[in-house]
Order: sequence, then structure tokens, then C-alpha cells
Amino acid sequence: MRRFLDTLYRLSGALAASFIALICFTVVLQVGANVIDKLTGWLTGTPLGLIVPSYAEFTGFFLAAATFFALAYTLREGGHIRVTLLVSHLEGRARYWVEIWCLGAATALTGYFTFYTINLVYESYIFNDLAVGMVPLPIWIPQLAMAAGLVVLVVALIDELQNVLRGRPASYAVDDDSTDTPDDTISSSVG
Repeated sequence: MRRFLDTLYRLSGALAASFIALICFTVVLQVGANVIDKLTGWLTGTPLGLIVPSYAEFTGFFLAAATFFALAYTLREGGHIRVTLLVSHLEGRARYWVEIWCLGAATALTGYFTFYTINLVYESYIFNDLAVGMVPLPIWIPQLAMAAGLVVLVVALIDELQNVLRGRPASYAVDDDSTDTPDDTISSSVG
């Protein structure tokens, strides 16, 4: 099961990276079309009118997909910003219970948002909602990526919660008791 979950989180991170690459590709295509249009306009007096249809909407959809697919992977890698001011001063059982409360609250809130996001996807599908750009894309398609990313995040939070309940450290936990200053950490990672 551990291998399956780790593969799921890595796949989710890879999908996020793929959507970032799609954003770059789409923007480069549009910039290239603009350059060709300008050159054609200068040379012939009439631009070709090249565009990537709905590129702004598509890059927005890709950004949403990348953001939501990255959530679980980022959690597992310790990349989310955590406010550890209180937790770093706690030890033993107090720290254990605060960590459980944080993971429980995060799981409950994310589960709530996931449920309603899935409901939103369903309603968009049923009512055949379309994107407002030049390309009338069914809006449930980009919403589905958002919902899938949230489902994977809920799975990751449940995974973390059960690990902490079993007395194991959370995968995202870094050494909060480190005596390194930020300057020491930066210089050791650079040098």
C-alpha cells in the first residue's frame, strides 16, 4: 500500500509539472504567433491574424490543474508553509495531540471542499456549462482536475494522520529543533 500511495503522490506531482509545461508551451505559441504577425505586418502591410484560441483561459485552467495536483506531493515533501511557532515549543504528548488536531482539522476541511468541488463538477456536467472564451470547452473538464487534485490531497492527509496516530513522524515534518540559523542553512545549501 505504501508503494501505491507514494506512486500516487509522485504521479500527482508529475501531472502538476506537466500542466506547468503546458502553460509555458501555450504562452510560447502565442508569443510566436504575435511575432509572426508583427513581422508579416511589417513586410506585407497586413498581419496574418494568428492567435492561439482561448489561450488565456487555457493557461488559467492549466494553472488551476497544476496547483491542485501539486498539493498532495507538496504536502508529502514538506513544501507547504506550516506555522510551527507553537508546535516547535511542544514536546511529547502535547506535540503529538496538536499535530493530530492539525491533521484532523486539515482532513475535515479538505474533505468538505472536496465534496463540494465534486458536486460542482457534477452540476457543471449536468447543466452543460461552457467556458466563456473562443473555445466553448465544457467547464467540468478543468474542474475535474481540481477535484482530482483535492481527492489526492485528502488521501495524503488521511495517510499522514494515520501515520502520526501510529506514533510515526509525519513525512512533511522537518527538524523543528534545528539550531541552524537561516544564514547557515542558505550558506550550506549554496556552498
